[in-house]
Amino acid sequence: MLNNKTILVTGGTGSFGHHFVDYVLAHYMPKKIIIYSRDEYKQFVMQNQYKEHSKVLRFFIGDVRDEERLRMAMKGCDYVIHAAALKQVPACEYNPNEAIKTNINGAMNVINASLATGVEKVVALSTDKAVNPINLYGGTKLVSDKLFCAANAYGGEDGTRFSVVRYGNVAGSRGSVIPFFQNLIDKGEKELPITDFRMTRFWISLEQGVELVIKALEESKGGETFISKIPSFRITDLAEAMLPGCVKKEVGIREGEKLHEIMVTREDSLHTYEYEKHFIIYPHYNWWRDRDMIPGGKLVDQEFEYSSGTNTEWLSVEDLRAKLKTDLDEH
Repeated sequence: MLNNKTILVTGGTGSFGHHFVDYVLAHYMPKKIIIYSRDEYKQFVMQNQYKEHSKVLRFFIGDVRDEERLRMAMKGCDYVIHAAALKQVPACEYNPNEAIKTNINGAMNVINASLATGVEKVVALSTDKAVNPINLYGGTKLVSDKLFCAANAYGGEDGTRFSVVRYGNVAGSRGSVIPFFQNLIDKGEKELPITDFRMTRFWISLEQGVELVIKALEESKGGETFISKIPSFRITDLAEAMLPGCVKKEVGIREGEKLHEIMVTREDSLHTYEYEKHFIIYPHYNWWRDRDMIPGGKLVDQEFEYSSGTNTEWLSVEDLRAKLKTDLDEH
């Protein structure tokens, strides 16, 4: 599908962008991959990492807050992956205007530039924090998701198609609990802090995240939210897997943090279909046509909720140890 295609990735110097580039170069023969981001040093480092692919990779310094620059970068693009965002919860709380400028205004700019330049498909990366948000980051991403889904009404019959991919913290990503625990372990600590002993999370690797984006590019008709079926784990079990026999100290849940990650709410269940390896939440707009639904899905029960706390698939301590050895190699 991506053979001889031009793909632009906003925020492309992050963990997702690196793995997306690796995956696409390993499985396809793209015409061009454009890395669009505002950090010149990260672009310099990434350019050096992919020297042998200099004919395929292009690097555009630019901010999603700049629609004119986005239009310039998107000329001739077939697909756009929107991964740029301000993601740190405390930083967004302290700098709300900046979060809005990047996460909401930036989303609008990506949409407008894509429509103006005739991009075929756009996939926007979302987060579990956009579901029933309790912090500003989640609130901005909820608005972003709504903007991308609604944008399909403006593309026309054969115009740009927009969809969303939703998942939680990628295992081992910057700012997540695994590198935090590992840093303490490397310092010789025998005690690991647990915000709440009841806390659970979903486990998704970078590989799975990229594969879900590829699936959305292949299958989306416009307006869908794609969610992977993935296992849950308890934070206490993760601590035990990383430091067997460690002392676990409950330190209290932080402001803006949830006990469990929720991907599909009961309210969304009315429009959620289950597939073999993923769920799709279909849009609820008068312009949406049922004939555009992807075949093979089954409507979930009306009381269905996809939460890490009530999931049917769980990782044991032993499973987590194995995952730490395999999935985290990609970081």
